[in-house]
Amino acid sequence: MSNPISLDELAYFLDNSEEQYVLDSIAAHGFLTATVIGRPLPNWIDAMFEGRVKDVPENVIDCIHRWRNDIINDLKNEMPITLPFNEGAGDEEEAVDFSDESDIVAWSIGFVDAMYGDEASDWMENEETAEDVAVLTLPMLVLSGIDDEDPELAQMRKDEDTMAQMANSIEGNLTELFLLFHTND
Repeated sequence: MSNPISLDELAYFLDNSEEQYVLDSIAAHGFLTATVIGRPLPNWIDAMFEGRVKDVPENVIDCIHRWRNDIINDLKNEMPITLPFNEGAGDEEEAVDFSDESDIVAWSIGFVDAMYGDEASDWMENEETAEDVAVLTLPMLVLSGIDDEDPELAQMRKDEDTMAQMANSIEGNLTELFLLFHTND
């Protein structure tokens, strides 16, 4: 790879791109996390850039692959995924931003985009685990606001305490999802 870039340079590229098909760095982290912990997503890099991967510089693609491998290595080393948003969601002293412009919402949107990135890769496919997957992915669905037409999910989004509980559950849920999809137990 000629002219490799750092993760900071990648974040700058993602956060400053004016292209609609480029996720910002926070949403990209959510997307990559879902591709690592969930069911395999064939052609994940194409899905990430909505089929426009040829329009993305080669060094950006290379860095995204390295970033994804870092997430995989953390999991293999039994380290939790470091989430790029406010970890004080349950701290009563600290107000958490759950607005559409917040990092936690952007991350959740990226996660859900990957979760539904390919119809052939249905996370709910296995009847034995479908209920567990639904419960473990509920925080990301609610926080993303993607399904606000559902009155129950819309009601959950209006409750700050529920949102804080969901935000606090994400890290543990990611570990549970990874184990659910990547172990035989």
